[in-house]
Amino acid sequence: MSKVYFRFYEELNDHLPEEMRKVWFEYPLKDRISVQEAISSLGVPPAEVDLILVNQLSKGFDYILQDEDRISVYPVFELFDISEISELREKPLREIRFICDVHLGKLSRYMRMLGFDTLYSNQYTNEQIIQIATEEKRIILSRNCRLIRDKRVTHSYWVRSSDPLEQIRDLVNKLDLSKSIDPLTRCMECNGILVPVDKQQILPQLEPRTANYFNEFFRCNTCAHIYWKGSHFENMLGFIDQHILPDEYDYLNC
Repeated sequence: MSKVYFRFYEELNDHLPEEMRKVWFEYPLKDRISVQEAISSLGVPPAEVDLILVNQLSKGFDYILQDEDRISVYPVFELFDISEISELREKPLREIRFICDVHLGKLSRYMRMLGFDTLYSNQYTNEQIIQIATEEKRIILSRNCRLIRDKRVTHSYWVRSSDPLEQIRDLVNKLDLSKSIDPLTRCMECNGILVPVDKQQILPQLEPRTANYFNEFFRCNTCAHIYWKGSHFENMLGFIDQHILPDEYDYLNC
């Protein structure tokens, strides 16, 4: 009888019997069947699958299984961008979120400056960080090896450097974040989302010079802090391009 071999990764294993979790297992081929049909028959929802590799090549759900195929099935990716290799859908399922430990306040501001959903409080305990990360599916960023190694932590990154600029460079590089940068979309103070606001609504809050020279404004939907695309915004883009992004990536001209 023809057969293929499956291996499921990370949380997709929760849908499988114990003996099939995190190991290669044999799947008999009785009829012509697509990889999606096979995955569904094993109880794994295709909606949670973000990448399928058949014999180390990316394939779509409609791929017809062949004798002796080896199929690796992955869930949503947080640690790198698979948009250029996945054949499953136009846009990967990846929705990346972070939470920083108490030692990474400056890093959290950098992350928010780049547009990434990043929680931080200097009052967080390790227990609170783990609980929030688990409930909200956030990646824990930490300088604390003990926190990273806690068996309840499923998604984390150990921040090795003590220098915030080196920290953000390392994260952008190692987690492949360059294409996801979206400045002036998050409040650097509280992580709230910035939304356009009519100038007339906030006119009493503006300095006369700011009111005279700028017409496009944004307000944080959480703390109500006001932002606009002044010289500080251009400086921020220049800082990102010069100090954070890899040399081969030009954000200002992309």
